[in-house]
Amino acid sequence: MLIIGIAGGTGCGKTTVVDQIVAELPADEVCVISQDSYYKDTSHLSYEERVKINFDHPNSIDFDLLVSHLEELRNNKPIEQPVYSFVEHNRTGETKTTHPRKVIIVEGILILTHPEIRDLFDIKIFVHADSDERLIRRLKRDIAERGRDLDEVLARYQTTLKPMHNQFIEPTKEFADIIIPTNRYNTVAVDVIRTIVNEKLANSREI
Repeated sequence: MLIIGIAGGTGCGKTTVVDQIVAELPADEVCVISQDSYYKDTSHLSYEERVKINFDHPNSIDFDLLVSHLEELRNNKPIEQPVYSFVEHNRTGETKTTHPRKVIIVEGILILTHPEIRDLFDIKIFVHADSDERLIRRLKRDIAERGRDLDEVLARYQTTLKPMHNQFIEPTKEFADIIIPTNRYNTVAVDVIRTIVNEKLANSREI
C-alpha cells in the first residue's frame, strides 16, 4: 500500500492535482480521503457557536481518528469515514465505508502539521498557489457550494484563513517531498508523481 499526503493552502488546487493522479490509476486501486471529513464532532454546540469555530486551526481536526483509520487501512481493514456538512458546520452522523486500496490519497490543508500523520505518508506533496488565486477560488467555491455570502467569506479570510495559513500551513512546505505550483506548468511535477506511484505499484505486484 502507498499512502500519499497532499497539502497546501485553501483554494490552492489540491483537488485538481488529486484528480490528475487518480485519472492515471485503475479505479479499484485508489481511494481518496479528505481531511475535511475529520473535523471534530460539534453536535454539543449550537449552530451559532459552530459558525465561530476556527476551522483552519489544527485543533479543529480529529487527528486521532484519522491516524487510527489510516493504520486500519494499512492493516487491510475497511473504515467508516465520517460525512461532514459545510452548511451545518458539523458531521452529519452518517459514515462512508472506505475499503483498503493499493494507493490511499489523503488531502487537506492541515495534514502535514501533524507528526504522526506525516510519518504514515510514503510521499508528501505540497501544492503551492499565489494568495490572490487562492482567495478567488475560495470565494467561488464557498459561495457556490457551501452557502456562504461574500462578506462572510472575506471576513473569514482576513481574520482566520490568512493568519492560519501563515502560521500553520505555509511552514509545512519544509516537510514536503515534492512542491507543485498550480499553474499551466505543473504537468512535469504531476508526471513525476505518476511515475513514482506506478513504479511502486509495479514493484508491489511483483512481490
